[in-house]
Amino acid sequence: MAVDRNFIDIAHQLADAARPVVRHYYRTKVAIDVKADASPVTIADREVERTMREILTRELPDHGILGEEHGRHNMDAQYVWVLDPIDGTKSFITGKPSFTTLIALCRNGVPVLGLIDQAITDERWFGAEGQSTTFNGTTISSRACPSLDQAIFFTTAPELFRGVEQKAYEAVRDGCRQPMYGMDAYAYGLVALGLADIVVEAGLQAYDFCALAPVLAGAGGAITDWQGKDLSMHSSGQVIASGDSRCHRQVVDMIAAAIA
Repeated sequence: MAVDRNFIDIAHQLADAARPVVRHYYRTKVAIDVKADASPVTIADREVERTMREILTRELPDHGILGEEHGRHNMDAQYVWVLDPIDGTKSFITGKPSFTTLIALCRNGVPVLGLIDQAITDERWFGAEGQSTTFNGTTISSRACPSLDQAIFFTTAPELFRGVEQKAYEAVRDGCRQPMYGMDAYAYGLVALGLADIVVEAGLQAYDFCALAPVLAGAGGAITDWQGKDLSMHSSGQVIASGDSRCHRQVVDMIAAAIA
């Protein structure tokens, strides 16, 4: 089922509106607050999300919204927008341009549209159900990588894995060709571009991963939970993304064995 053209236009409108806010605060000495989960948040996070929510409330008042900073609205709606104004706030506050703005549209809880935007480097990934993923308007695809021992593997930080999750991370790290760290959602964009092969994460929220699913799928990749199930707004937050389904299956099986 194709995504409504108006919804696609509004997704780009949201990203366009977020960019000047991001740029205004980037590499400035913004105050940093600490949320209940110990993650940092700034005025930039809050203003970017507020800007996007104002557009959605005006243009699509019947749709729901789930945002990292300003909570839930009309979550029983068929269509719910899932917003992460600055994914990678730690990168943002330290001036590293690997943070992104994530915008997703879910239909009945399933992501059908996803946009990853990097305002500083002027990069935008866009994916939607039934379409090929684009990067700055050009169609892209992930690369072949039939096995983990050939793969470049990304995760945000090893210390984010706890207990048995750490065993899963270590199995993938030890089995890959090259582990890489610290790119947050940007790493998934690199997989879609065919520049990396695997991302494994734990402890994510819906606003961290919903936008990524259509982008990976439309580039020929795969993205699931650790059990190999397709992602929805209600998924656990244990995520595997791969550019090649063969490598993906191997990682799913390896994780299952590690945590058994």
